[in-house]
Amino acid sequence: MVGDRNTSGAEVAGQDESVDREVGAGRAGWMTSDPAADVRDPSTEATQRGVGDSGATPARPRRRKSRARRVLLGALVLLAVGLLMVGGFAWWAVDHYTGNVDRISGVFPENVPAAAQPAPSDGGQTFLLVGVDSRSELPTTGRDAKAPEWKYGAQRSDTMMLVHLPADHSGAYVVSLPRDSWVDIPGHGKAKLNAAFSWGGPPLLIDTVQRLTKVRIDHLAVIDWDGFRKLTDSVGGVELVVDGTGRHMNGTQALTYVRERYGLARGDFDRTHRQQYFLRTLLAKVMRPATFSNPVKATRVLDDLTAAVSVDDRLGDGDLRALLWDNKKVRPGNMVFMNAPVKGTDMISGQSVVLLDAGAGADLWRAMREDALDIYLQSHDVDRLGATTS
Repeated sequence: MVGDRNTSGAEVAGQDESVDREVGAGRAGWMTSDPAADVRDPSTEATQRGVGDSGATPARPRRRKSRARRVLLGALVLLAVGLLMVGGFAWWAVDHYTGNVDRISGVFPENVPAAAQPAPSDGGQTFLLVGVDSRSELPTTGRDAKAPEWKYGAQRSDTMMLVHLPADHSGAYVVSLPRDSWVDIPGHGKAKLNAAFSWGGPPLLIDTVQRLTKVRIDHLAVIDWDGFRKLTDSVGGVELVVDGTGRHMNGTQALTYVRERYGLARGDFDRTHRQQYFLRTLLAKVMRPATFSNPVKATRVLDDLTAAVSVDDRLGDGDLRALLWDNKKVRPGNMVFMNAPVKGTDMISGQSVVLLDAGAGADLWRAMREDALDIYLQSHDVDRLGATTS
């Protein structure tokens, strides 16, 4: 049943074998690269053989050499200890916080006809990232949720992004689906895409998106606006360029920024780019070294991050650790943000809707299924996020 949570976060004893190998290799490399152990001083060797200028063994230079060596070894030991402390904190953080992420059960659709079930993609993984506009005054997602993440008619999916992580871990591709997209919702006929979550929660939304794109959704991540505000504030706010002017925004101000659409030239299309721009900026700030050089600050950010987000219960602790490890080199600079292809807008039954371009979309979704979005971008014009957006 949607809404049942597993918040125990089973603790995993021991480290992942791949991490053990990496750490072991790092330690071995440090041990064999000690310059004091490998570099010999010719004068010292001569002295040890009794071939000094006077034929005697001078004691004082040997003591100086021994002291210098001890100082060098001491410095290397301190450096190694520091690196191990940082590495130990990083591993503890990954091990601890992956177990703290809230899990939601029953998010994938059941009893779907075989013809409507998309085949697994040729490579990589695809996540459906959902930002929920909740009418609840209590948090609905994350570890501190006090209300169900879905209740009929009480929540709408204001933000929907397909995030594809390619098999070669070279980057990430984020495709926004406009909330007002006019689509077929199973069992309900034609309606706006965000109505799927309102009517049937994650299962109906996933079923709708899979039938629309024929892309298999591997995992789901959901965050509500309460978590959005807290996460933004935990990193000290973000700097965004709006209308050519840099502005510092806290969580509340950033939320207003990403939700605005009526004053924008392209309405919902510019709104999705605002959401992408904010996400890219937030990720850049979270990932910068300064965030994790201070363990106290790092702990606060990780606490707020894992407290804000809920994921499906198929994404276990080991899966989440593997996901982080495999994509450890991905940075906002090698992430591509774009909008799904559209024809334009229209008024249907008194509603302003977005008309998706089925033909152009078919090429995009095929590239996602085939894990070939890098090739797709070389030959297709897309509504892609620029350096900044107003």
